[in-house]
Amino acid sequence: MKIRLATSKDMKVIAKIYVDTWRTTYTGLVPDVYLEQLTVQRAEQKWIQFLNDFSQNTFLYVVLNEKGIIIGFAAAQIHANAGVRKGELSALYILPEAHGLGIGKKLMETVSVHFLKAEVSSMMVWVMKKNEPGRAFYKRLGGKYIGHRQSRFGNVTVEDEAYEWLDVAMLIHHQN
Repeated sequence: MKIRLATSKDMKVIAKIYVDTWRTTYTGLVPDVYLEQLTVQRAEQKWIQFLNDFSQNTFLYVVLNEKGIIIGFAAAQIHANAGVRKGELSALYILPEAHGLGIGKKLMETVSVHFLKAEVSSMMVWVMKKNEPGRAFYKRLGGKYIGHRQSRFGNVTVEDEAYEWLDVAMLIHHQN
């Protein structure tokens, strides 16, 4: 497994992973019609815009399997508000066949190292309340619930929860 910063050349693969994982993860959580309308082309534009949003200090990492194929990604950004810099994990998606291999933890560690190098010590993430596996993952990694909001997908409103790490260094597992 190899993790590296994403480039513009990776956007089509990232978009496909995004669409595929949304369709498997969020079936039953958001309207089917919303999932059916997701396209790789629109998702690719979304991630190109995200990567090029220099006002938000955005970055993406991809994880490659032993064959060099991208099997997941993490997207994050740094918010600067009144001199305070905070990190936000915007997305973490891994193909279902690669679940349970520790890839999510490694991506979280990689994002945390990136934040620390940028002098950002805290991070938060939004996750759908009904996304039990996602919520459980962030809780297992020490994320603390800090609030909620509502999001709309077509005519359906879903509840989201925010989790926070006040010290992202706790997500970095030094190996000998």
